[in-house]
Amino acid sequence: MSDASLRILVIDDNAVRASIIEDGLREAGLSDVTVIIEMRGLLRQIVEADPDVVFIDLENPNRDVLEQMFQVSRTVRRPVAMFVDRSDAASIEAAIDAGVSAYVVDGLRKERVKPILDMAISRFNAFNRLRDELEHAKQALEDRKVIDKAKGILMKTRGIGEEEAYALLRKTAMNESRRVADIAQGLVTASKLLG
Repeated sequence: MSDASLRILVIDDNAVRASIIEDGLREAGLSDVTVIIEMRGLLRQIVEADPDVVFIDLENPNRDVLEQMFQVSRTVRRPVAMFVDRSDAASIEAAIDAGVSAYVVDGLRKERVKPILDMAISRFNAFNRLRDELEHAKQALEDRKVIDKAKGILMKTRGIGEEEAYALLRKTAMNESRRVADIAQGLVTASKLLG
């Protein structure tokens, strides 16, 4: 997706400050920019806008507003750049935990908007790759555990060796066009039911 086709959502209850971000985006060649200044029903408005990137500007947020915006960041699963005028270590840590891709303190200037957009997208993509790799590794570990259990069941009930047990699981998976782990899980579940 090219930058010009990005749908960008700007959230700011201050129309003047929102216009700084909007101007910076439009000067960078981004034309699909939506601005939300009404905070009621914010999540619904975000879902309706279906943005590729979210900019949130909070002039002087209190803890409740920050937590609400962090919740937005966790929910939308999009690159989120957040501008605040003041911050502390706890807020920065909470922003990172919430998946905010760029947390900018006292840096709202239109000439900085495009580099911050690029950074937010890059960090979001890098974070997503790491998250996908972690999920893949967790799934592989769980698959390995269930396959080992299934091999143990086959070895005990059929009196065969480990390699033969695995070959039997693999052959069954190929015959049924399923994953070895799925066949193994079925065997483990059936074994539990049969006692």
